[in-house]
Amino acid sequence: MRFFVRFLGFLFTAGAILFVVGAVGATWAVWHFSKDLPDYSALQNYEPPVMTRVHASDGSLVAEYAKERRLYLPVQAIPKRVFDAFTAAEDKNFWSHGGIDLFGIARAVVNNLEQLGTGRRPQGASTITQQVAKNFLVGNETSINRKIKEALLALRIERAYSKEKILELYLNEIYLGLGAYGIAAASLLYFDKSVHQLSIEEVAYLAALPKAPNNYHPFRQRDAALIRRNWVIDQMVITGAVKQQEANDAKKKPLNIAMRAQGPNQFNAEYFAEEVRREIFERYGEDKLYKGGLSVRTTLNPKMQVIARRVFTDGLIRFDESAAGACADQDGADAGHRLGAKLAEVRQLNDTGWRLAVVLQVTDQATTIGFQPQRDRGGALVKERETGILPRTA
Repeated sequence: MRFFVRFLGFLFTAGAILFVVGAVGATWAVWHFSKDLPDYSALQNYEPPVMTRVHASDGSLVAEYAKERRLYLPVQAIPKRVFDAFTAAEDKNFWSHGGIDLFGIARAVVNNLEQLGTGRRPQGASTITQQVAKNFLVGNETSINRKIKEALLALRIERAYSKEKILELYLNEIYLGLGAYGIAAASLLYFDKSVHQLSIEEVAYLAALPKAPNNYHPFRQRDAALIRRNWVIDQMVITGAVKQQEANDAKKKPLNIAMRAQGPNQFNAEYFAEEVRREIFERYGEDKLYKGGLSVRTTLNPKMQVIARRVFTDGLIRFDESAAGACADQDGADAGHRLGAKLAEVRQLNDTGWRLAVVLQVTDQATTIGFQPQRDRGGALVKERETGILPRTA
């Protein structure tokens, strides 16, 4: 009995020593990594780079200029459905944890141990707050030091800001593919809708993108995009954001990407828009042009512009019915393919509605030309090459 009591005393003493050593070590680690933490208070006055938008006289959008396509939405303007989709996909315990999700970390550790040797990507456990700390303050460096700083900052951010403010920062900063930053710009780009008009399947697709937008590209990786979208919908059922029947109906729907028309081509006003861009640059500088979120109203009348373009084009055609093009010193059946990529690099202002072309082959009977290749909605060159035949006239 005396031996048993001594053994218990030894265990208690050893446990107490280990606890004190661990506490001292943890305190030292917190002190050490906290010395050079970024100032998280800067988040309060965050002003992201926002694109400049040029409008016609009737308010129609003519052009947008930005290095990061972003429209900033305050938290009051973000629908609950958007919150529900992104928290379901990225951080189910967002509303209850204090910056670090201990249950999520434990779950990720167990899952990663089970998947050892399967070749699957390890599951992460970063909370949305940690992602805010990473995106705004500590960067993407892959290291233990960065992860520790990210966690410490997440704890401080949670104490300083409301959950709604943290989500506002996150949803306006994240990259969602195809040059779109933030939920507002992505909603317009992918679906030509405001965030308030997004359906369950649409908001679920956008919530599927933060981890790896290129892996779920709506055109190049369509099958993977659908699988990931439907997974997000299932997570929304788990969190209670949508009912099972709503989820079933949403998952049956195709991935209907309806990218809105961009740029001045829709009004045949590229030359006009370019002059406006130069004027803004000269008056306000590069930062204001591409990051200042300017709203510019111009004198352009879209209806008159389209009429003027038609009259101008008809006049040119009447003036000269013959075709002109850049002569390429190449012949052969596959010349169009060889020249297509090069020709695609040439920037074309489309006020005339004509297309760039190169001369591929000249014979006594006709001239073969190759048109500038088209691009798909994702910006990639289409594989097909269009050619045309110009008969020789006497």
